[in-house]
Amino acid sequence: MQRVLVVEDDLVIADAVARRLEKEGFAVDVVHDGRAAVETFRDETDLLVLDVMLPGLDGLEVCRRVQAVRPVPVLMLTARADEADRIIGLGVGADDYLTKPFSPRELVARVRALLRRVERAQELALRRAGLDLGRGLTVDVAARRVDLAGQEIHLTRTEFDLLHALGRRAGEVVLRETLLTEVWSWPEAPKTSRAMDTHVKALRRKLGPGRIRTVHGVGYALDTP
Repeated sequence: MQRVLVVEDDLVIADAVARRLEKEGFAVDVVHDGRAAVETFRDETDLLVLDVMLPGLDGLEVCRRVQAVRPVPVLMLTARADEADRIIGLGVGADDYLTKPFSPRELVARVRALLRRVERAQELALRRAGLDLGRGLTVDVAARRVDLAGQEIHLTRTEFDLLHALGRRAGEVVLRETLLTEVWSWPEAPKTSRAMDTHVKALRRKLGPGRIRTVHGVGYALDTP
């Protein structure tokens, strides 16, 4: 669940925004002044909905301080449509603007668009960097090439996609439902689908023992040193 920090001193607007985001499946933290925003911002925060005019620290200063800690997408709310305000906000790290009054549907659409932009950037960085999964196992995502101890391993398309899905979360248990959705596009498939087990078994043979761990009734994990 992605977490949004809403920073808005108008209690009615803050409550309406929080309720709509929660209805759309987001976890939401709400604060009403700039200093509380800086103190509440944490590693789990995925996005800020940030009013420009705030007591204590204004939205521009909050944005500046938060971005200095960790880059995070910021959707700024303003009662003014002045171009100079937007330019200053973009200069301190805001990603998008909404002018009050605004449609809750548009706010949700912009939040989702900003989060998708971050996900695409992370995916691109991952493709450029590739994966080093330890003990000589590397994955070149862009070239769809897997090497083990300096030798290329030939994987089928599905085996590669399965290894990539597990490798991006190396050390974590990946749910069967997640793998069915990402690799096979079967979000509605039964958890007991045997197709996945067959591909996991084939991938194990090619990678060698001790890499892919089964968590019965839950999913699989790619163990790394």
